[in-house]
Amino acid sequence: MDQDEALDGAFAALADPVRRAIVARLSRGPATVGELAEPFAITMQAVSKHISVLESAGLVWRTRDAQRRPVHLDAAALERLTAWIDRYRLEAEARYRRLDDVLTAGHSSAPPEGAHRKRSKEQEP
Repeated sequence: MDQDEALDGAFAALADPVRRAIVARLSRGPATVGELAEPFAITMQAVSKHISVLESAGLVWRTRDAQRRPVHLDAAALERLTAWIDRYRLEAEARYRRLDDVLTAGHSSAPPEGAHRKRSKEQEP
């Protein structure tokens, strides 16, 4: 899978609010499907499907711990998403800083306040 496909899969997986909530919960530590299902009014089977989507997107992984199968967040995958977003955020911020500089420079070369007023009759030649 190339980088664009990986990004597409990750962002598509995160488009769902339940999956985002699962990722938020996993950011605090591993959890079982049952633990992840608790706050939702959906079946454990539905939560398992959400986890499968996140797993296919490379955002989470599972381990076996005796009878438990905890789900873990892949921090490196989130870091890749953040790096991709940051690249474009930094470019946009640089453009805005340049625009601010142009606007500030243009403002400082503007005529002083009131310089465009009409001359009074006394000042006319």
